Amino acid sequence: MSQEQQVLYEDQIQQIDKALTRIIKEAEAKCALLVDKDGHLITRQGFTHTLDTTALAALLAGSFASTKEIARLVGEPEFSVLFHQGVRDHIHISLIGERTILVVIFDDRTTIGMIRLYAKEVGVTLKGILESGGQGKKADVELGEEFSDSAEAKLNDIFQE
Repeated sequence: MSQEQQVLYEDQIQQIDKALTRIIKEAEAKCALLVDKDGHLITRQGFTHTLDTTALAALLAGSFASTKEIARLVGEPEFSVLFHQGVRDHIHISLIGERTILVVIFDDRTTIGMIRLYAKEVGVTLKGILESGGQGKKADVELGEEFSDSAEAKLNDIFQE
């Protein structure tokens, strides 16, 4: 259990939703969720109407908690990224800051590499949004050309090796 509650304002949720929508579009994912470590769904975007996102959020947070203990047993402070591969659908889970988890559900229309790349980029944006809360600061979530250029440069580096 967390010691303190995280408060998010409406404009932060809108910015988070914009970032989640962007990862879905750019990485061709099915949906994306932001969950707190206590298992509460913060927000979701994409194709989620067939999912029980409340139960999924709680189970994903539990999975992350048990994986933290596994990491400790093998001498790591924490595993910050998890990946579950299914027959049709796959789940990429990454820690954002200290309190939140980004979950991206995708199928074979994309690759784990694309998901990891965009999850890392969006994770930086989400961390900025989450850390701006209560400070009166507006997080910069414009993921337009700068985000695309950065992602494209990284993909070029990967494929040129």
